[in-house]
Amino acid sequence: MPLLRFAFRPVFSSPAPHRAALALAAAALVALSGCASVKPQGPAISTAATALSTQTSRAYHGRFAVQYVDQNGQQRNAYGNFDWQERGDTVTVQLRNPLGQTMAIVTSSPSAATLELPNRQPLTADNVTTLMQNALGFTLPVEGLRYWLQPSVAPTSKARTEKDPQQESHLKQIQQDGWTIDYVAYADAPATGVKRVNLERAEPPLDIKLVLDQ
Repeated sequence: MPLLRFAFRPVFSSPAPHRAALALAAAALVALSGCASVKPQGPAISTAATALSTQTSRAYHGRFAVQYVDQNGQQRNAYGNFDWQERGDTVTVQLRNPLGQTMAIVTSSPSAATLELPNRQPLTADNVTTLMQNALGFTLPVEGLRYWLQPSVAPTSKARTEKDPQQESHLKQIQQDGWTIDYVAYADAPATGVKRVNLERAEPPLDIKLVLDQ
């Protein structure tokens, strides 16, 4: 409860009775002591959600390499460039091959997810994980990446973190929601933020390498 400040000013030119003044002062002290005894409680990792909500837009450009196992048990690889646009709760990721041709455009919001493929009608689903897995054979953890690229843990579940022993201000690894996120490199000053990050999931097997150019 926020601290209240009371300013007592005479309304009439004549002094108020002493008893009324003492009663009013006592009531104010009781209110202040009640406020001081209440301490706000919240999750220890709520700072990640706060940081995200205060930043209404975010953009990344970089390169990706994905190694996954398809439905037939064959190992597959996909790589190229990506553009990430984040506005509020909506994230749009465009994947392009090394020649610059669009491979897929993924849009994720709290209400639905959409996948656009070349020369095909857009596909929709309740969440981006199901949509990408069914259509592409692999999925990007978009909801987690919103936080992991900051870098920070997502506030929606428990996570284990490890700091870089060479630089305590940098995270070295996050383990969350079945993913292991390794921070390989950070940008040098005056730029800030993550430069290279690897994500790995054991089941189903999936390995993602991201290089952020900006």
